[in-house]
Amino acid sequence: MTFSVTILGSNSATPAYGRHPTAQVVNHYEKLFLVDCGEGTQMQFERYHIKRSRVEHIFISHLHGDHYFGLIGLLTSFALNKRSKPLWIYAPADLKNIIEVHLNVTGGWENLGYEIYWYKIAFDAPQVIYENNHLSVETIVLNHSLPCVGFLFREKMRGRNIHKHKIEEFQLSIESIAHIKAGGDYTTPEGVVVSNQEFTYEALPPRAYAFCTDTTIIADNIAQLKGVHTLYHEATFLSEHAERAAATLHSTAAQAALFARDAQIGQLLLGHFSAKYSNLEPLLQEAKNIFPNTALAIEGVTFHVLQQPPKEKNTADL
Repeated sequence: MTFSVTILGSNSATPAYGRHPTAQVVNHYEKLFLVDCGEGTQMQFERYHIKRSRVEHIFISHLHGDHYFGLIGLLTSFALNKRSKPLWIYAPADLKNIIEVHLNVTGGWENLGYEIYWYKIAFDAPQVIYENNHLSVETIVLNHSLPCVGFLFREKMRGRNIHKHKIEEFQLSIESIAHIKAGGDYTTPEGVVVSNQEFTYEALPPRAYAFCTDTTIIADNIAQLKGVHTLYHEATFLSEHAERAAATLHSTAAQAALFARDAQIGQLLLGHFSAKYSNLEPLLQEAKNIFPNTALAIEGVTFHVLQQPPKEKNTADL
């Protein structure tokens, strides 16, 4: 089943060298989640042929403009395209007020034509802010010059799978299949009880993806992110600019790699690149010297969250 992240923007502060501010789309079971919404995000949806209308949940990490300046344009485009289904936004409380200032100039919330439900993020401790039958999203407390969180997308444990050949062999009804998948044994029409173990096999362990932007390294987060399959972590600077990183409460590529190593991450994605760097290869090499399974979060690339270290693929329609 699909679990992937497509990078829409991976630069810090300002657009540079064709790179855009932070935004990415998480696809879980063909349900799309937008994480941050920097300037130009809706243009990136168009560029990479992703249907923005399929987004129902938007997560905003903090209120530096490079992480939300694209939101008002996206919301008004939804209105122009006659969106009717509701939208959920998980963000710092003040974001609603910021958006309201814009909308009041053009007639207010009612002119949107669809409902927006706001979830006010807290910054003192991790909390589950979204869940459905298959997935939960939990905040990750980060350390930046404004209150800031990351987001941990974690699958829920699935029930045992049923062997297809057993369905055919026993001509199982829908009711019997549901009973077996719920853990029950099967009784044949002749009264013979067949163990659940003969019909089912264990599902794959749950997968997890973590998004950590705009932060210094926080050792306490290792426990929360231990063993995450794919981690996007900001790597704004090279180690030669470590003083600048510390002064602005950002991380270097080497620091991100050390965190990934210590947290036993599957694959590390570097992002939030400073406009100082036209060439990103030095950041990649700095990280790979410490944590070899590292990739650059290049815009338009889709990374799949797999049990084994994920592979990357050029963007395709979501």
